[in-house]
Amino acid sequence: MRVPVYNIEGEQVGEVELNDAIFGITPHIPVMHQALVRQLANARQGTHSTKTRGEVSGGGRKPWPQKGTGRARQGSIRAPQWVGGGTVFGPKPRSYYQKMPRKMRRLALRSALSVKAAAGQIKVLDALQLPEIKTKRMVQVLQNLGVEGSALILLPERDEVVELSARNLPDVKTLRASYLNVRDLLGYETIIMPLASLEVVESILGS
Repeated sequence: MRVPVYNIEGEQVGEVELNDAIFGITPHIPVMHQALVRQLANARQGTHSTKTRGEVSGGGRKPWPQKGTGRARQGSIRAPQWVGGGTVFGPKPRSYYQKMPRKMRRLALRSALSVKAAAGQIKVLDALQLPEIKTKRMVQVLQNLGVEGSALILLPERDEVVELSARNLPDVKTLRASYLNVRDLLGYETIIMPLASLEVVESILGS
């Protein structure tokens, strides 16, 4: 699959061949879904906690005698049916970590990239370099490329000028290509990557 290569002024300066093994496969939807669920689950802290009847304060004695009062028998005012009582089967701290084989994770990334490529939502740049940190300049670059919705900018390495220029844009995120993940690929409409980032992606997913 051949796609045009643009400069930051929005002018086409050439073409590049995308690896069909990465950008041209038939998307595996179940694996993409599993990878996304795994990533969201692994991002959970799992620190939620509720108190059982043995952990709430109070209720150390029986509120009234077992028999003779005409009322229902009660053993503690901190039983679940009482206001201020303990919680039954409430959440406790736990790990939501899920494992996934590397081959499946890479298949999910290839599937997501293939979906984006088929929809024409991948913009390849010859290079992405800004002379100074300026959000207005980044907005102009996105307009030159015809980006109207959200955008994910893949960088080959840390670039503080580009990262800070895009940081204040609510629908734009910068990400190093080596940290590519399914959640960001599916969460942003357009993927912008310089040729150097494309090489990083192909080096990781092409093997």
